[in-house]
Formats: sequence, C-alpha cells, structure tokens
Amino acid sequence: MRFCKFLASLTRFMVLVCKKITSFAGMKRVAFVFLETVSGRKVYHSTIKVDAETTHACGCPLLPLRSHIKGPAPAALPGSSDIIDEAINFFRANVLFRKFEVKGAADKLLIYLTLYINMALKRIEACKTEADGVKAIITLGLEKFPIPGEPGFPLGGLFTAAQSKDEGDLLRSYLKQVREETSGRLMEKVYRQNGTPNKWWLAFAKRKFMNIMMPL
Repeated sequence: MRFCKFLASLTRFMVLVCKKITSFAGMKRVAFVFLETVSGRKVYHSTIKVDAETTHACGCPLLPLRSHIKGPAPAALPGSSDIIDEAINFFRANVLFRKFEVKGAADKLLIYLTLYINMALKRIEACKTEADGVKAIITLGLEKFPIPGEPGFPLGGLFTAAQSKDEGDLLRSYLKQVREETSGRLMEKVYRQNGTPNKWWLAFAKRKFMNIMMPL
C-alpha cells in the first residue's frame, strides 16, 4: 500500500516536471511539491531527553549547547548533537508543515528555532553578497526580541509568561545565546565556501512554518 502511494506521488511529480520545467520558478515549485508529497510527510521531533534536573524558564527547557558564546546554557557533551543541530538539520523538512504536535519539552525549543531560522533566511534572502548576509545576521543578533508574555511573541500558547524578572532575564539571555549560535551555524549552510549563496537553502525562506511568521 505504501509503495503504491509512493508511485502515485512520483507520477504526480513527473507530470509537474513536464509542465513546469521550462522555467526556474517552475522547477522550484516542482521541488516543493515533491517534498510535500513524498519526503515532506514526516515531521521530525527532537530526540533530546529533558529530565527532572533540566532548568526551565517560562516553560522552556534550557538545553545544553555546543557554543563558545557567553550565556547560561549548560555545555553539551563533546561530540554530541544539540538542539541547534536538530533545528538546522530538520528545518527543510519541518518548515513544510502547518501543524506540529509537541511530543516532548525539547520540541518547544525546536519550534522556536525553526521559526527563527525561517526569519533569518528571509533577512539573508534580500542580501546580494555574503558580506551583506553576515551584516544582516549580526544586526539580527543585536536586535531586541520579545519573550513569552510580551507583545509580539509568536508562541504564547506554547510557553508561559515569566513569573519574575529573574525568570524573564534568564530566558532572554538563553534565547539570545541560542539565536546567535544558530545564526553562525546557519551561515555555513546558506553560503558555500566560495561565498555564493546556496539556493537550495534560501528557497525555503518563502515557506511559513505552522502558518506563523516572526516579525521582521
């Protein structure tokens, strides 16, 4: 049964190729349709386990990171993958979905980072050179951003408002560290070694994860 469904999806994909391959825009649309009908069926959830000893702020787990950026995140074990690795690796599959079921506490941060990557790609998409892209990302990292309970925060139903100033400051500091580290790793994906943009990443800037868009 699954094989028959796959063949049907593949057939639809080939028909679209024949109709739209005459233009680059058509090719991008075909690629998106193929991902949605064949690969895009699987939602990727975080595999990181959150235990009773994990610190939380506003309902968000403060997960370990591989980062040299100053912040409150615990250090991840050497050689291990962290939530940023998962967010970047899963992004092009997960961003295709308008619904995402939270199956663990780490999924909350995965959702937040997926939206952040989407926003970062939109900033980079408008840049003509790698230098402009780096400048845009640095500017993004310096901008003030809302946390749960503040106007403009896009995931109010997923997190809780801070119960104290200390809790709010802790989450803001953690998210700042996470955002800056994510931006640095994302640049390695978006631009090739010769400085040219990777269109197979930037094309996903046009998607809207969970039908939500962080304010630009």
